[in-house]
Amino acid sequence: MMALSRLFLDNIAHVKAFWIMMTLPIAELALQFGADDLDGTIGEEKIIHAAGARTQTGITKAKLQSIIREAGYDPVERDTFYHAISSLPH
Repeated sequence: MMALSRLFLDNIAHVKAFWIMMTLPIAELALQFGADDLDGTIGEEKIIHAAGARTQTGITKAKLQSIIREAGYDPVERDTFYHAISSLPH
């Protein structure tokens, strides 16, 4: 679905893989199929878990960086408009 959406919705610049809804392994796989944003470094998510999600309620910045690198990409911290704030150290 992710790869098809990138082909048909080519007018949408960025697609987010929200790991809390997808699980970490599926979000990492989504990067391979066109997602360009692995969201998010949340301290503790409550809304989706109140609806029954069984994923972790939070993740550290270091763990998120590690997942992005494992998928073969360089993590970049960005602002709301997708402007790079900084490249993250290895």
